[in-house]
Amino acid sequence: MKAGVPHKLKIRVRTMILVFLCLSVASIGKLIYMQFFQYEWLTLKAEENWDREIPFSQTRGNIRDRDGQLIVGSKLAPTLYFMPAQNKDVESAAAKLSAALNIDEKKLFEQMSQKPFLIKLAPEGKNIELEKALEIQSLQIPGLYTGVDYVRDYPHEELLSRLLGFTGYDHQGLAGIEFQYDKYLTSTQSTLRLFTDAKGNSLPHVNDGWGKGTDGATVELTTDLDVQEIMERVLSQAMLKYDADQAMGIAMNPKTGAIIALASFPTFHPLQYDKVSPSVYNQNLPVSMTFEPGSTFKIITLAAALEEGKVDLQKDSFYDPGYAMVEGTRLRCWKREGHGEQTFLEVVENSCNPGFIELGQRVGRQKLSKYIRDFGFGQKTGSSIAGESTGILFSEESYGPVEHATTSFGQGISTTPIQQVQAVSAAVNGGTLFQPYVVERIYNEQTNEILLENKPTEVRQVISEDTSKLVREALESVVANGSGRNAFRDTMRIGGKTGTAQKAVNGRYVEGQYIVSFIGFAPANDPEIVVYVAIDNPKHVLQFGGVIAAPLVGEIIEDSAPFIELKTNKDQIEKEYRWGDPIERRVPLLVGQEKNKLMMMDEPFKIEWHGTGNKIISQLPKAESLLSIDGTIHLYLSE
Repeated sequence: MKAGVPHKLKIRVRTMILVFLCLSVASIGKLIYMQFFQYEWLTLKAEENWDREIPFSQTRGNIRDRDGQLIVGSKLAPTLYFMPAQNKDVESAAAKLSAALNIDEKKLFEQMSQKPFLIKLAPEGKNIELEKALEIQSLQIPGLYTGVDYVRDYPHEELLSRLLGFTGYDHQGLAGIEFQYDKYLTSTQSTLRLFTDAKGNSLPHVNDGWGKGTDGATVELTTDLDVQEIMERVLSQAMLKYDADQAMGIAMNPKTGAIIALASFPTFHPLQYDKVSPSVYNQNLPVSMTFEPGSTFKIITLAAALEEGKVDLQKDSFYDPGYAMVEGTRLRCWKREGHGEQTFLEVVENSCNPGFIELGQRVGRQKLSKYIRDFGFGQKTGSSIAGESTGILFSEESYGPVEHATTSFGQGISTTPIQQVQAVSAAVNGGTLFQPYVVERIYNEQTNEILLENKPTEVRQVISEDTSKLVREALESVVANGSGRNAFRDTMRIGGKTGTAQKAVNGRYVEGQYIVSFIGFAPANDPEIVVYVAIDNPKHVLQFGGVIAAPLVGEIIEDSAPFIELKTNKDQIEKEYRWGDPIERRVPLLVGQEKNKLMMMDEPFKIEWHGTGNKIISQLPKAESLLSIDGTIHLYLSE
């Protein structure tokens, strides 16, 4: 019995040794597996437990004009972060930091004493000036970190703001282009990874890490900054001069539908949107505001009558007694005593309401209604600009003879400025309706990868090229000899049409309040630009589109000419002189002549000499320019 005890003990010992060897082999195998096959995974898991991330913002995408000029960018505005575990004297840190930021020390101390590993010191420490961040950094406060952050930068201040919109506290787009294309403009954050223990102390054996984010994409608009600046300057001056309620303008390339400028007043600064009414930043007037177009709409009636062969502008005549009777309703002309006997070209030049009623009746109710819809009225243009309205046309059931007559001269219906620009562009560009657009393309500035691109989109052919040519000629005559004479600019060959419509509020006309407008294009023989301007309720002035809006459009086209390469053309209709107009003459060519001989010439202009010598080397205005006879020619001399 006793002899068997050692044998059992031996078995147990051998078993234990075997188990120990197996466990040792398994442990060594596990260590080898972890070291060579799970090292990266285990390291990642460990780092996830150790790391504390400080966000470093990437830049939100830029917004540029069609020439690549920066409209909206981003500028560095750091944000402060604090790690309490890395500072043993938070009270002293709060005292130093509160003095630098000029904020309440007690409030800051409470914020910095919180339990989280990482505290974002907002709002006082968010988006601070770069110089202030460098000053704070020099204090060398333990546990205080400066994260890279950005704010939107507007080098042109308020320019184009009602189209651009604005961003919120965390850089998300809240209105306008910023909101519509937020997914393209938004960046992804970079991060600085600090590896610490549970108490927040840095781990010496682990290097800090960096997570790379991406910048937002660039949105390139079709707008031209130079033309935009001109339009906004002209409209802001008009707002002050006429004490107007609102003003709006839009310029478009009639051959493509690309919007060159878009303006609404009053305006605002995108960084101070909270200081204006939401009705300002939520409405882009050229696409959202609907109102009676008035006489600018007569261009559609004219185009329809010419396309249908219902009128010869030169040969056909019309007698205007000052009104037209339709179904027992007296519809008056703006000129109470009437225009009398006139050709239909003069009907267009004089913006005669009864004459356009006659043209509308010749076209017919159904056909005119079809032309109106074919020109794009009663529906959105497809511009993709936020807040676009459809306008209001008469329904088929309510479109009787009187409604047909009033529609012929632009009353009783409601349209948007962009609809009018789209339609008139088709009327003068050869008859093709183009879809307006304001975003040219969206691309990655680092790689030049195109993410989205818009091209000119033809919607339909509305009228023929021959008809379009007749419309252009008639509207050029309006500017030379008719109601649009204040838009005339020498060698610019501007065509256009005035508009004056009584303002309606809640379905009722407001006595004494009008929206005056003018739509013009140039050059009349081959249009490169169409410009529409409307002034809402101008005061202390005769409220007519030809008096107020026409000169504004003429100024915008003239000043924009160099930037859109608008060619001058001397083959324009000479402006008809009327009593009260300044008497003008062509400036003679004086360069190359001698001063002493010029003194003997019989010219009505004043001469102002510049420089010394006897030879004229330069002159302003240039030869062949129109100048009032009491105007001044500046002559520059050299030996």
